[in-house]
Amino acid sequence: MASLGMAIGAGNLWRFPRIAGEYGGTFIILWMFFLIVWSIPLLMAELAIGKYYRKGTLGALGRLGGKKFNWMGIFVTLVTMGIAFYYSVVTGWSFRYFILNTQNLVDYIFGSGAMNQKFADPNVNFMDSFWASLSNSSWQAVLCYIFTITIAIWVLGKGIKQGLEKVNKILIPTLFILLMVVAAFAIQMPGGIEGLEYLFTIDVELFKDPTIWIEAITDSAWSTGAGWGLMITIGSFSRKKEDVTLNTFLGAFGNNSAALLAAMAILPAVFAMAATSTEAIDFLHGGNTALVFTILPQLFARMTGGPFLSWLFFGAFAMAAFSSILPMMQLIIRNLTDYNVSKKRAAIITGAACIIIGLPSAWNLDIFENQDWVWGVGLLVSGIFISFLIMRYGPAKFKREFIDENSDFKVSSKYFAGMIYFIFFAGLFLVYWWMDQGYSDYPWFDENGNWNVIDKFSNATIVTQWGIALIIAIVFNGWVYKKFVKK
Repeated sequence: MASLGMAIGAGNLWRFPRIAGEYGGTFIILWMFFLIVWSIPLLMAELAIGKYYRKGTLGALGRLGGKKFNWMGIFVTLVTMGIAFYYSVVTGWSFRYFILNTQNLVDYIFGSGAMNQKFADPNVNFMDSFWASLSNSSWQAVLCYIFTITIAIWVLGKGIKQGLEKVNKILIPTLFILLMVVAAFAIQMPGGIEGLEYLFTIDVELFKDPTIWIEAITDSAWSTGAGWGLMITIGSFSRKKEDVTLNTFLGAFGNNSAALLAAMAILPAVFAMAATSTEAIDFLHGGNTALVFTILPQLFARMTGGPFLSWLFFGAFAMAAFSSILPMMQLIIRNLTDYNVSKKRAAIITGAACIIIGLPSAWNLDIFENQDWVWGVGLLVSGIFISFLIMRYGPAKFKREFIDENSDFKVSSKYFAGMIYFIFFAGLFLVYWWMDQGYSDYPWFDENGNWNVIDKFSNATIVTQWGIALIIAIVFNGWVYKKFVKK
């Protein structure tokens, strides 16, 4: 349940439908492919590493790689920290929308219901305006973001092992049920079936585009948690007899089911509310970051009892996002406690770092999207590093000693070893292919010949930020090994 709570979160409702809306069924085919060949093998390995060494990412990956390759574990940790700093902003957004829907529910029950009418009216564009004001230079977003981090500090300072699992037993089933209700309603609306058809329509020409391959592999890694080191953290607290393989498959397929349900709710809703199919497709191709924040409230407002369902949905969404940010922060805390910092002090340090470093993403949407791109693709490099450490140990030996012990459900050793080698070599090829193509109009240098580090989607901004992380990892390699591994 803890790993499901980590995987099933805001990314399933906020990130996946946006990308699936851009590329349709072609993206889903690749996304499912990378679940089998990339995410599941990495998740199995990470959970087993944490369970075996009983340490955080720095100590566990350092033990596996030795002093010579300890810097790889440092880089993996820094990438996940980068994600945690901006992902906490999404948690703040979800909390603000829960407050908004609480106001709407109160007005619907005790007031005039005028607020719900504004939500539903496409001519008013209330939700678009609300999102635009919240995502750029908004003190409301900053305050909600700080509030959610503060609550996370309080929870993690006390310990989450029992509380998080008990909460997820309610939250995760509730989220699934609500997603099914919304999907069923959206599909029955005029134009809803067209949205469903669009979602699963495969355009063969898109397979030639390196961007969709990168989007598919990074979203699979981002959504399931593969390459984050989060499963190492969760595994470090697990029982010795935990079934690594079974838990991995349940978490991975549970996560993908939630993401597909979210897309089946949101994309038909876009088609149902658009004047024409062309308008809906143009909107989806724009890669709107706020699909869940702008489309779903309008859809709920048109349903009988919609304000109540919307309140429940955004409440569950906020809690799912919150349950995902906790393991990210716990990863940082676990490494600090491995350094003999008290749990409470480690939680405060982690929370302060999230608030300070994540503040630019909370204030400016362009910075947020840059961080999402840089560290989302950074998970690809993390996966390459983890697979390399397993290759160095020996995949068959690793599976036998780390994964199969106490696992009743087992996969083929040839499958695991083959996928570890695939992750390493395919990851290197995809990074090269994608860098060679470039996602920005000016991948490396702008029109004036300057290093294009400011462009939020350029190769230059990614290489610069990865480079800083790698320099930190290499410079502090010896110190980290001495303090977190050798000790």
